[in-house]
Amino acid sequence: THRQRLEAQRRLGVLPDKRGIYQRLTSRENVAYYGRLHAIPEARLQQRIAELVALLDMADIADRQTEGFSTGQKVKVAIARALVHEPPNVMLDEPTTGLDVMSTRAMRQVIRQLRDAGHTVLFSSHVMQEVAGLCDNIVIIANGRVVAQGSPDALRQQAGEADLEDAFVRIIGTPEGLE
Repeated sequence: THRQRLEAQRRLGVLPDKRGIYQRLTSRENVAYYGRLHAIPEARLQQRIAELVALLDMADIADRQTEGFSTGQKVKVAIARALVHEPPNVMLDEPTTGLDVMSTRAMRQVIRQLRDAGHTVLFSSHVMQEVAGLCDNIVIIANGRVVAQGSPDALRQQAGEADLEDAFVRIIGTPEGLE
């Protein structure tokens, strides 16, 4: 139903692969736009934007139009947009793809902070170091099927490998490709 769809949207913050920010708006305006779509009262919205600007270290880009932003800057805006309505569940599609080293470290810290604050964080990644360092539970999907799931330690043990990337390769197939 319509009510259920709205409730699901309220409970979920999404960072899509295509970041989808409006280039003619400033970072602050992008986040405010999405906050208004979620019907956040204006006073709370401005407070929330200030919190996100601080959390994501966006002070230097908050009032700049997003056209010409680096990938890392675009990701910060898109993350702020996904979090503006304070969803308990967050879905991040390849959140560190295209980021430089410092932006990747910052993104990992944000993911840890969300997790530590009690959010459920679901993210996709092909970077096993990232997965091993951030995930409590991992689901491995190959050819559209769940082929394994468990903690990083459980998956390493299941595959008989000390390294999670080696475990991943053993679980899904061969180094040359999927079986």
